[in-house]
Order: sequence, then structure tokens, then C-alpha cells
Amino acid sequence: MDHHLLFCILPPHMLNEIAKRGSQAQRDIAIRTLRLSEQMRGQRLAVMDMPILIHQPVTSSVKNRIIYNVNHGSNLPGTVVRQEGDPLSADVAVNEAYDGSGVTFDLYKDVYNRLSVDGNGMALKSSVHYQQGYDNAFWDGSQMVYGDGDENLPPDQRLFNRFTIAIDVIGHELTHGVTQFAAKLAYSYQSGALNESMSDVFGSLVKQYQLQQTASQADWIIGAGLFTPNVNGVGIRSMKAPGTAYDDPVLGKDPQPATMADYVNTTSDNGGVHINSGIPNHAFYVTAVEIDGNAWEKAGFIWYDTLTNRLNANADFQTAASQTFQSAGQKYGTGSLEQQAVKHGWAAVGIDAEAIGPNPVPTCLERLLHLIGAAPAR
Repeated sequence: MDHHLLFCILPPHMLNEIAKRGSQAQRDIAIRTLRLSEQMRGQRLAVMDMPILIHQPVTSSVKNRIIYNVNHGSNLPGTVVRQEGDPLSADVAVNEAYDGSGVTFDLYKDVYNRLSVDGNGMALKSSVHYQQGYDNAFWDGSQMVYGDGDENLPPDQRLFNRFTIAIDVIGHELTHGVTQFAAKLAYSYQSGALNESMSDVFGSLVKQYQLQQTASQADWIIGAGLFTPNVNGVGIRSMKAPGTAYDDPVLGKDPQPATMADYVNTTSDNGGVHINSGIPNHAFYVTAVEIDGNAWEKAGFIWYDTLTNRLNANADFQTAASQTFQSAGQKYGTGSLEQQAVKHGWAAVGIDAEAIGPNPVPTCLERLLHLIGAAPAR
């Protein structure tokens, strides 16, 4: 995995749409957010090229949360404002970061027997109130960082609430840390889309675990509550119905495909990592709903086992499908309901989980024929 990258919850295509379609104030914030993210990537590149300066994680055998306040600056991590066991803060963003990282820790430890994101008790550090009008949250390789959204805009122009408001956003970003220490999925094209999808999967499971929802009860929306009422949308992505999360005059339309028939070939966004992640996202959704019950248990275990034990850095969708199928068979039995659910989940997005070979990315001609009904999608 490329350690020089920041893993941001808002995809660049959404910020680019705001920069084109929004009011002057909205465009300014979107452009500043994009520029700040690029600046942070450059800073991480400089640090990562000097090994002596690489962050050394604080480890513990128990939950260890540390929340910092950057106070609208950019010098990370900021001032410590709440640590493990401290009472509630008067600052809601501090408490949300504390609680969200705690539920994420609990899911990984209590369900998958993983001690923090690195498996060795790494302290969960979070910095809130990053910059002014920073419309994003990110994992920088060692900690979480949260912006406050459009807090300084007039109410009728605000698009985003504070980025600690959605617990699945917190779970999503911390899962980038799990991937960093486990499969190390390269952040480009299909391996990058798998990287994003794994974060969506476990981000959604963190929310379901907190709410004690079954797969059929969950909304499968990533970032519900992140949009203000000014946005025509329910969240930034839908695992149940990729491509339908939002359709807004300023943000544009959700571009995620749900199946391989609509796979997006692009060089932007590191090869469409935030776009094509809709495909494996939907495969997990179909699998989890077919198994039913608590998705973090059987479906979650299969995906966790695959992420931590079965994928390499360059894994593609076919590899993920084949390995989840094999994982389900080994854990629950060949031909079991669970293994068949995995097969059906990947089949729903156009991938044969029993196949071994190149990933079935459709050609431009095949996609055109599928659209006009002249040939089935593969």
C-alpha cells in the first residue's frame, strides 16, 4: 500500500463537482479542501522518506483513545483534550470521535479478536477541528483527522455537517488502518477499490454493531447524517443500491456502479477507487442479507478473514470473490448456506466466485452491447 496517500472519506469527484457547480463560497471551501489534502499528502511523502521520523505507535493491551483539538489549525495532532476513561467533554466533536473510535475498537476486538487497528494495541488517536471549513475526514497512516464541514457558511449554503457525526465514517477511516497493517491493498484501480470497499463494509458494520441492527434492519448507507438538509441525498454511498445515494444540483449524481457491466474505466481518483468500490460493496450487502442475522458475525467474519489472511497488495475483484468463497467454505462448510450466499453476492455484481483467472472487466464493446440488450453482461 502507498503510505504517501491520505485516505479521505469524501471522494475527489464530489469535491470537484462542488468546485464546478457550487456558489462562490461553496467552491472556495471545496477547492481549499482539495488543496489541503494535496498539501498533507506532500508532507506525508517527506516524512515517510525519512524513516527516523516515522510515527511509532503507542501500544496497549486495552483500549487506548486519545482525542486532540487542532483548534482550526493544521499542526497535528494538536492539544490533548480527552483520554481513555476521561469524563464527557463539552465539545460534541470530541465525544463523537471518542465514542466512534471506541465502538470500532470493540467490534474488532470482541468479534474478530483483533487488538486495535494494527492488531497490537495501537493507540487510537483522533484530531478534531482541523482547519476552517475543511470538508473531509482522513486516516493519515497513524491517526484520524476530522474537519468541521461548512460551519462558517450561511445555513442555506451549508452542505456538510461535522465529520464526526457519522460513526460509519469513523469506522471506515480506521479500517484503512487495519488494511494498512493487514492486506496492504495498493491504492489504485481494483485493489484500491477493494481497499475503499473494505472500509465501507466495516464502517457499516461498526454502525450496525453500535445499533445492534440485523442485516435486514440496517440502512447500508455510508455517511448518513453527514449531509445538511440542503443536499438532495441520504449519504455519500449506498451499499444496497450503489449509484442512488445522492442526486443533487451542487454535488452531482452518485457515480457508483452496482455491477461489472457498468465498471468505470478511469485514471482519475487513483483509477476510480471511490467509484468502482460500489461493486464489491454490493456483493457484501447481498451476501449479508441472504445470510441474515447480524452481518458482523458470519458475513463480517468471512470478509475479515479474507482481508487479514487471504489478500495481497494487488488483489482484484476476482481474487476477493474467490477468496471470500473459499473462506466461507472452510469456516461454514462446502455448499453451506453461507458459502452459497457469498457466491450469490458476487454473482449479483457479475463475478463468478468459483472461477479462477483474470477479473471479468467488460470491454467497451461488451458494455455497449449489454446496454442495448444485444449481449448479456459478464
